[in-house]
Amino acid sequence: MPLAKLLIDAQVLNYPEVRSIKARLKIPSEIITDPKKMFHSFLCSDDPVHAGKQALYITQNRGAFIRSCPGTRAYQCCGYKILHIGSFCNMDCSYCILQSYFHPPLLQYFVNKNDLLEELKGLFAEKTVSRVGTGEFTDSLIWDAWSDLNSQLIEKFSEQNHAVLELKTKTTAIDRLKRLQHNRKTILSWSLNSSRIIRSEERQTTPLSARLKAAATCQDWGYPLGFHLDPLVIYDGCQKDYRQVIEQLFAYISADNIAWISMGSFRFMPALKPVIQKRFPDSKIIYGEFISGLDAKMRYFQPLRIELYRKVAEWIRERAPQVLIYLCMESDAVWKQSFGFTPSERGGLAQMLDASAVRLCNLFEDIGE
Repeated sequence: MPLAKLLIDAQVLNYPEVRSIKARLKIPSEIITDPKKMFHSFLCSDDPVHAGKQALYITQNRGAFIRSCPGTRAYQCCGYKILHIGSFCNMDCSYCILQSYFHPPLLQYFVNKNDLLEELKGLFAEKTVSRVGTGEFTDSLIWDAWSDLNSQLIEKFSEQNHAVLELKTKTTAIDRLKRLQHNRKTILSWSLNSSRIIRSEERQTTPLSARLKAAATCQDWGYPLGFHLDPLVIYDGCQKDYRQVIEQLFAYISADNIAWISMGSFRFMPALKPVIQKRFPDSKIIYGEFISGLDAKMRYFQPLRIELYRKVAEWIRERAPQVLIYLCMESDAVWKQSFGFTPSERGGLAQMLDASAVRLCNLFEDIGE
């Protein structure tokens, strides 16, 4: 979705990157002296989500840049660290939790990079394996249209041997990644879904084949890859469609270069349902067989989730028996019935993912550990 307006927090007006962003975007800009008033104006629009996707607010991150993934005690969490570079996204997926997570849902980008880099120095000094990603509250690659942040992050991660950066996307915005010296410390990941779901529920995103072609190109550039089949949506014919997704994936990508593949079923907070009904009146995804989970999110009945997880994992293992497959935010019971084991039986989910990162990203390689 194209940007129509640039909003600049008066407190960051003199930051060098602000001038650079203005020059690259070449769209009308406005200085914001009263953010509360500005936020209120978006909330009062007919479609706050749509309005929030058409404006970019440049401001500061006044909290921590590095945060722990907000897991739920009842479900297995991967121990991921979020690098909070900004929020929201200019694509438009019906199921996106960010539509009801941020108030207002507004595309924001943080320009106090020095604070971010200082936090990264502290993280690198810990000398323990860390998996860090920018794709929790946004898409990792949409920012490359007006920012050099990803290039700087990839460079910083390439210079150390204890942490990996995961950039997760639904785009094909990879051109600026080509000549970077990444030293395999950055994993490029794509969210995948069936072509039917991409067409009907993921507006403004790229087709499945385009994502996989972009991933294959990045593989040629030496980057390790990750893939996220989340959310898996249950509908008539979904198993056939998801099998085709797996077949396409391995037609483009070598199993030896995949750090991990995650799976998660469609789930949503009750507050998201009326948003989807209003913004995506033709969508049917909220009318499946759901029950309230332990995290208060609506989830497919457990037997339905398990059946699909089993099938998709089977298709992956036929082609890539050694690739790490994991479930996002599921219980031990679901893991056991889907995979035949629980993470704790293999050292814990975080340890499983850390081991894959160490193997594929050459961690600790120059210090003899």
